[in-house]
Amino acid sequence: MGSSADAAVGGRTPPVDKGVDYAQYFCTYAFLYHQKDMLSDRVRMDAYFNAIFQNKHHFIDKTVLDVGTGSGILAIWSAQAGARKVYAVEATKMAEHARTLIKANNLQHLVEVIEGSMEDITLPEKVDVIISEWMGYFLLRESMFDSVICARDRWLKPTGVMYPSHARIWIAPIRTGLVDHKMGDYHSAMDDWHNFVDETTTYYGVDMSVLTKPFAEEQRKYYLQTSMWNNLQPHQVIGTAAVIKEIDCLTATVADIKEVRSKFDLSITMENAKLCGFGGWFDVHFRGRIEDPAEQEIELTTAPSVAYSTHWGQQVFLLHPTVHVSEGDHLSISFIMDRSKENHRLMEVEFECDIQQYSGKLLKSLKNKYYIE
Repeated sequence: MGSSADAAVGGRTPPVDKGVDYAQYFCTYAFLYHQKDMLSDRVRMDAYFNAIFQNKHHFIDKTVLDVGTGSGILAIWSAQAGARKVYAVEATKMAEHARTLIKANNLQHLVEVIEGSMEDITLPEKVDVIISEWMGYFLLRESMFDSVICARDRWLKPTGVMYPSHARIWIAPIRTGLVDHKMGDYHSAMDDWHNFVDETTTYYGVDMSVLTKPFAEEQRKYYLQTSMWNNLQPHQVIGTAAVIKEIDCLTATVADIKEVRSKFDLSITMENAKLCGFGGWFDVHFRGRIEDPAEQEIELTTAPSVAYSTHWGQQVFLLHPTVHVSEGDHLSISFIMDRSKENHRLMEVEFECDIQQYSGKLLKSLKNKYYIE
């Protein structure tokens, strides 16, 4: 559980400079403090632990590939569940810690740690199981699933299974006090800029006001258009939720996940509420495959309704200004999510939303762009 290999697979995405990608992404996973944060996530840990040990028939005497092994814990569990051989691939120097941990647990004869990117390494055999914790914020941030797809296409046997096997992305309308807070931050930043312009003119004789517009655009993006990590509470969800993307990990391609497009409808279920934006989360499932199903299907969800929050939390897309809505009001939404052109690990999102009152009258039309960074 940790970093993946690198750039996009499938031949259509321009190659990513490995040094740049390491500096922007992989280097974080080389530190134990980051691994500890993930290993302390009980929802995450329990889901993978239960998926493996309640479905030992997928592991006993089987070969396993752990993509982005990080600390090596998924590889260790796979071996403890009865795997004949585990290949644990890790792109960073965390591989050294994984080897140490595996040896300390007396599993070095079963688990082989391979340091390198998934796209570059070679295995001596095909595998029965591919396991990976590849999910980023709002599921697809980090684009790590690309490397899992590469591993699957190169090394999974035709009868093999994926852990997890399926994933979904959800969206729901929310209320939150973050709108006023972030708008206050934006106005404070602009007030500070105007004071800066005045002082620079007064004391140094240089008029900086020509840069006010680009500065405002920069700050607006930072404070108002960048989606936020948050732990939403169930009472903050004010309407129905919709699945905007479903992924079958056994068949999905990079093209399937590079761009997410969805049109869907939501209903407000709370009387006299303030629509402050949208909350997004994901779940993944461990079902095996149709021909070789899991004996016990396990779900890992990051929904606001779960008892314990996860390190993923939820992504919040704020509306400025907010809109007063009521029970029975209807939201028709067009959603597009693409990878950032500057960094393929980050995402850009566009929402178009028509809000209709229960009577059918159009209340408001919205169009907003957001950044998942």
